[in-house]
Amino acid sequence: MRNWIRFPRVEGSSSRQAHCDLPEGTFERELGREGFSGPSTQMYHRHQPTGWTAWEGPLRPRAFNLNRLEGASASPWEAHPVMGNASMQMRWWRCAAAMKDLVRNADGDELIFIHEGAGDLFCDYGHLALRDGDYVVLPRGTAWRIETDAPLSALLIEATGDSYQLPDKGILGNQAIFDPAVLDTPRIDQAFLAQQDERPWKIVVKRRGRLSSVSYPFNPLDAVGWHGDLAPVRLNWRDLRPIVSARYHIPPSAHVNFVAERFVVGTFAPRPIESDPGALKVPFFHNDDDVDEIIFLHRGQFFSRDNFGPGMLSLHPCGFPHGPQPKAFAIGARRARTETDEVAVYIDTFDAVEMAELPAGVEDPGYVDAWKAPAQ
Repeated sequence: MRNWIRFPRVEGSSSRQAHCDLPEGTFERELGREGFSGPSTQMYHRHQPTGWTAWEGPLRPRAFNLNRLEGASASPWEAHPVMGNASMQMRWWRCAAAMKDLVRNADGDELIFIHEGAGDLFCDYGHLALRDGDYVVLPRGTAWRIETDAPLSALLIEATGDSYQLPDKGILGNQAIFDPAVLDTPRIDQAFLAQQDERPWKIVVKRRGRLSSVSYPFNPLDAVGWHGDLAPVRLNWRDLRPIVSARYHIPPSAHVNFVAERFVVGTFAPRPIESDPGALKVPFFHNDDDVDEIIFLHRGQFFSRDNFGPGMLSLHPCGFPHGPQPKAFAIGARRARTETDEVAVYIDTFDAVEMAELPAGVEDPGYVDAWKAPAQ
C-alpha cells in the first residue's frame, strides 16, 4: 500500500463536489493517479482542456480501424500484432475455418474477446459454445482450438508472464457488475467426447514469442473429467449490470472485469445517462497520468466520440488531457440522450505501449483533429 502525500485543499472558484455543479462557464479536468483509484484533483478551466490547435511529435491520441486489417488464419499465432508492452500483448485475429492444430500459450494467460462470429471452443477442460460479445479467459498452459460456425474476428489480449483475476468489488459486494455465478466453464459434454479421436494431432506452443510443436498419435483433448478451481471462464457483456448513478458520472475503474498485475480490462456496456441537472453527462476531462488508455468499440456509438464505429480502436497515451470530443460534449450539455448504446472493451495499462507496424489506411491520421472543432 502506497502512502501518498495527501492534503486536500480548495483554492479559488471550485465546485462543492467533483463532476457536479461546476462553476459557471468552466470546464472540469481531473488530474489523477493509479487509474482513477489514487489521489486526484479537480481543476476548473475557462476553456476546454482538449482545445488544441496543432500537434507535433509522437505523443497524440490515435485511432485505428481494425476492420481494415485483411487476411484470415486458422492459427492465433498468425494473428496481426496491434500493440503491446512487457506486460500485455494485443493481436487481431480473423479465423474463417476450424483450427487445424491445438495451441498452447506458455507466455501468459490469454483473453479472447469475440467481436464477430460464433463457434466452439475445445480445450483441456472440455467444450464451450462461443458467440459475439464473449470474453474467454484461458489460463496459461491450456491447450485449445476453435471450430467456427461463421467467420470469426477477435481481440487476443495476452497477460504476458501474468494471470487474470477478478477485481476487488469492495463495499459493492461480490455480485456487483456481474455475479460470479454467470461465469461459464467448459463442459465434458457429448460434443467434447465426440471430438476425441485417434488420428495424429499437434500442439503448437508459444514460449517467449517462439513456436514449438509437439506431435501426438491421438487427440490430447481426451479428458473424461476433472475437478478443481482452475479452469477457463466465459463472460458475455450481456450478463454485465453496470454500476450507475443518476447524480454522479461513474469513472471507468467501476467497470473493470478482469485484473492483471500491470493492466486492467473492463467493459463499457449500455446504461442510463446521469439525470441530475448538475451532474456531468459525458466523461470529465482528465489527465490519467499513470496509464495508457485503450478502447475497442464492439457495437453501438461511443457516446464521447464522433465518427468512431464498431471495429475501431483508440490509444490515448498518458501525458496530455483526454476527454469528450466537442460534438459529444455539446450533446451532453443539451441532455439530448438519456442512455448509451455502446459496448466497448477498454484497457488501462500502467506501462507505455508500442504500436505494431500496421498497413497503410488502418490508422486515422485525422483523429487528433477531432477535438479542434468548437462546441456547438
